[in-house]
Amino acid sequence: MATPQPQRLVLASASPRRLDLLRQIGLVPDEVAAAEIDETPLKTETPRQTALRLAIAKAAKVAAARPGDYVLAADTVVAVGRRILPKVEDEADGRRCLELLSGRAHRVLTGVAVAAPGGRMASRLIESRLVFKRLSHDEIAGYLAGGEGLGKAGGYAIQGHAGAFVISLQGSYPAVVGLPLYETVNLLRGQGFAVA
Repeated sequence: MATPQPQRLVLASASPRRLDLLRQIGLVPDEVAAAEIDETPLKTETPRQTALRLAIAKAAKVAAARPGDYVLAADTVVAVGRRILPKVEDEADGRRCLELLSGRAHRVLTGVAVAAPGGRMASRLIESRLVFKRLSHDEIAGYLAGGEGLGKAGGYAIQGHAGAFVISLQGSYPAVVGLPLYETVNLLRGQGFAVA
C-alpha cells in the first residue's frame, strides 16, 4: 500500500503580513511563492470583482507549477465608492489617498482563493467597512514621513500607526490587514487540507 504524500501548503504572496497572520493561527506554509500577475483593474469590473479575480488568478498561476500542492492566495482592494485606491508608490500617492479617506467611510475588499490538488478552486470575498477620522495636514504629513503606507493598498496599514485613524470597523480586522483567517481556514478545510 502506497504511503500518502504529505500535504503541502504554498502561500502565493510575498506579503509579510499574510505570513504573520497565518503563523498567528499555527499555519506555516511549506513555501512562499509570490504570483507575479498584472493587478490592473479591468474597466468594467467593480472593486469586489477586482479583489476576487486577482486572488483567483494568483492562486491559479502558482498552482499551475505545483499541481500536487494546496495554494493559498489573497488580494486586498481599498475602495471609495467604485474608485479603487492604488498601492501607494510615493508620498504624493499617499497624500492623495489619505486626503480622500479623511473623515469618510471606505471599504476594504479581500479576495481569498485556495487551489487544491486536482485543479479544484474555491474562493471567498470579504468586505469590511471602515470610517476614518478627519485627518489634519500635520497628521497626514507625520504618517507619510514614517513611510508605513508605502506599498499598501489605500496608503495605510491598519496594524500600524493608522490604527489611530479608525473610528469604526465593521467586518474582519485580519481581512483589512490582508488575510481573513476564519474564511481562510474554512476554505482550506473545505478543499481537504488538514487544519489543526
